[in-house]
Amino acid sequence: MPLKKTDEGLERVIGVSGLSLTILNFTIGAGIFVLPAIVGIELGTYGLFCYVFCAMLLACVMLCYAEIGSKVTTSGGTYAYVVAAFGEFPGFITSWLYLFAFGLASDAAVMNIIADSLAVIYPIFLNPWFRAFLFFILLAFMVLVNVRGTKQSITFIKFVTVIKLLPLVAIIIFGFFHVKSANLHWGSLPTLNTFGSTALVLFFAFLGFDSALTSSGEIKNPKRTIPRGIMLAGLLILVFYLLLQAVTQGVLGANMEAVRDAPLAAIAENMVGPVGAIILLLTAAFSCFTSIFGDVLASPRLLFAGANDGLFPKFLSKVHPKFATPHLAIIVWAALIFIFSVSGGFKQMAILASASILIIYLTVILSTIKMRTKKHKTSEKTFKIPGGLTVPLIGIAAIGWMLTSLGKGEILSVLIFIGVVCVIYFVMKKVKNSRVLENINEELI
Repeated sequence: MPLKKTDEGLERVIGVSGLSLTILNFTIGAGIFVLPAIVGIELGTYGLFCYVFCAMLLACVMLCYAEIGSKVTTSGGTYAYVVAAFGEFPGFITSWLYLFAFGLASDAAVMNIIADSLAVIYPIFLNPWFRAFLFFILLAFMVLVNVRGTKQSITFIKFVTVIKLLPLVAIIIFGFFHVKSANLHWGSLPTLNTFGSTALVLFFAFLGFDSALTSSGEIKNPKRTIPRGIMLAGLLILVFYLLLQAVTQGVLGANMEAVRDAPLAAIAENMVGPVGAIILLLTAAFSCFTSIFGDVLASPRLLFAGANDGLFPKFLSKVHPKFATPHLAIIVWAALIFIFSVSGGFKQMAILASASILIIYLTVILSTIKMRTKKHKTSEKTFKIPGGLTVPLIGIAAIGWMLTSLGKGEILSVLIFIGVVCVIYFVMKKVKNSRVLENINEELI
């Protein structure tokens, strides 16, 4: 049976398992190799409650994504949802925040984590020229696989996600035999301030599911697949994180401060010797690689969707005649990652990442509420969050609380960035209108 193509020329090939594993790949990335120590040092065994708290907050956001994702099924994910609810201008700001203030900076940082991890074993990667060559080879491979087809990319992501999780699953299983009950004592209750600041850091360990939805134009039966894929992935991530935190706390206890930069490598070394630490360092590099690979699949769809709407250069909306993928958008996105990775410019943009993702999530929740008031062309049943506005309002309150934990510098940086994006939008709009007017005058003459 031939694959069904959308009006955008893309093929719907991503099912529930593909979406869930893509979300797992995005979410379980470099952060999980260091976060258990940060949480354990600050909160001790109470850190387990911090994971549950963050998961509950994110669940509100995920449910909103599930609802609006079952209604808006074109490519672009977050961008497409905001445009459908509020129009082009808010969508333009959201897409720039997502791509540059959050996505590109994060990708460049993770690329450097790959080089740093490998440099521990192979010091040659401390040399900037060898680092640049490594980045080029890795990104070229990602482009080649992603351009050749979304189906192949999803198959690859399924495979590498399972591979990268195996060492972490091994730590959970075998680590339980090294857990000391004394390390799991509850101790004194942390202050609300400490809990809040730790939750803000830990919150970002759960990010990534939204990136997987930028390929929404290639998801099979999105009204069914998106809600199921999101909820399945969210449950698996929470269980996985809780087990990993419990093992880390139980094995290392008070020793976490001494190994705060690589707690899981310390556990592996504790279990099987120095070779265990090397395996975990390689796993960290591989995990970063798979996360970037997933983003080279997902983020170009945001460029593609924006180009279709005239918000980005038109050539980015081209679809490969043979492979049915937005090949030029993929190549451009990989090139941008390379430039930021080797230039170091991503360090300045990293300040924007934490605040921008919270604002993005806030716009999606508001979009979900707005879409409930709109009549849809199709009579097909879509997913709806039970409980009316309870979940969206909890999400709004949670994000508001998170934003109060940000520093003045981060808030100011985001406001400046949004101001610059607004100027870019109105300049582009004016140029576009001028061209239309010129065309009309030429026809009249």
